[in-house]
Amino acid sequence: MLRSRNTWLALVALVALYVLPLGVSGYVLGLLTVAYYYAVAAMAWDLLFGFAGEVNFGPSFLVGLGAYTAAMLNHYEGTPIWLCLIAGGAMAVLGGAILAVPALRLRGPYFGLVTLVAVLLLQNMLVLFSGITGGEIGMDVPDVLSVDDHTNYWYALGFMTISGLLLFGLSRSTAGLILQASGQDATEAAALGFNVAKHKMAAFCISALFSGLSGAMLIFYLGTASVGTVVDIAVGVQFIIAAVLGGRRTILGAAIGSIFLIVAGEILRPLGELSTFVVSAVALVVILFFPGGFLGALRPRGG
Repeated sequence: MLRSRNTWLALVALVALYVLPLGVSGYVLGLLTVAYYYAVAAMAWDLLFGFAGEVNFGPSFLVGLGAYTAAMLNHYEGTPIWLCLIAGGAMAVLGGAILAVPALRLRGPYFGLVTLVAVLLLQNMLVLFSGITGGEIGMDVPDVLSVDDHTNYWYALGFMTISGLLLFGLSRSTAGLILQASGQDATEAAALGFNVAKHKMAAFCISALFSGLSGAMLIFYLGTASVGTVVDIAVGVQFIIAAVLGGRRTILGAAIGSIFLIVAGEILRPLGELSTFVVSAVALVVILFFPGGFLGALRPRGG
């Protein structure tokens, strides 16, 4: 790891992010705070797709489960934030496991379709039971992580750093290598004696855990949970684009992609609807001409 150019680039970038609050406004810190929570969800998605080879078209299903579980506990029961976070992560894992059991038996695009339908079902349920969930308007949470911009920034950056280290370490472990082999050729991996289904199920649950936690942390920063913020398909697409844009099978690239999408979208906001087109066009160019993403473009040729 220490011989990797990308590792050193990541360390330099991380140091820069930790000293950034010394010279920027609260507005910029708030923007990056959201980007960091999105980054965790994107990194979790990359673990499942980049290594297990399973295309999850519904990452916002897992994020939404964690977010709304935490929000409802805090809104109706006044449950402390730390317990809400645990419950949100646990619910995402449970929902992910229930979804993965039948879905992992499918091959090709069918797995992705199942995860996509799951998002639509959750979205419709939240709207249907609007008396409890707040529907499209959303529901407020009485407690927030902090009212101070700097404190919220440190929470988000610390959460992203720890999550990134854990996911990156897992991807480079023996289990991660087995998972990668399973994703590339499940038949050959099974022939070598590896339990492909078990490793993919574990990857799905781990991805669900970090996704659910990111959703729960995000709503306690925003002070509200809404369909458009954590469950909408467009939100899930943003996670996917961020991971592919930063570099598939890198974990850390997903964080770079998330920060790029959030910051670029905000910088181009004065362009109105055209801003989405410009950001999407840049993402498309990178994906078409640099399949390895941002980190892949930085990798030395032949390395």
